[in-house]
Order: sequence, then C-alpha cells, then structure tokens
Amino acid sequence: MREQTDQFILEAYKKAIELNLESDFLLLLKEELERRNLTIEEKKVS
Repeated sequence: MREQTDQFILEAYKKAIELNLESDFLLLLKEELERRNLTIEEKKVS
C-alpha cells in the first residue's frame, strides 16, 4: 500500500507542475516527497 501512495504522490507532483498549479501546493507535495525520500526523474531538454 505504501508503494501505491508513494507513486500517487509522484504522479500528483508531476501533474501539478504540468498544470502550473499554485506554488504552495507544489511546495507541499515536494516536502512530502522529500520526507519520504522519493526523487523526481527530471527530463532534460537538449
């Protein structure tokens, strides 16, 4: 169950960025990711 929750938070964070949601919401999600020691795979544009 924990892995599903972790995956949900990762997906929510990525989607929040994509939708350009409020910075406070992004910060909340990012803090939770850091608390859980999860990392975001960032795509680099060449």
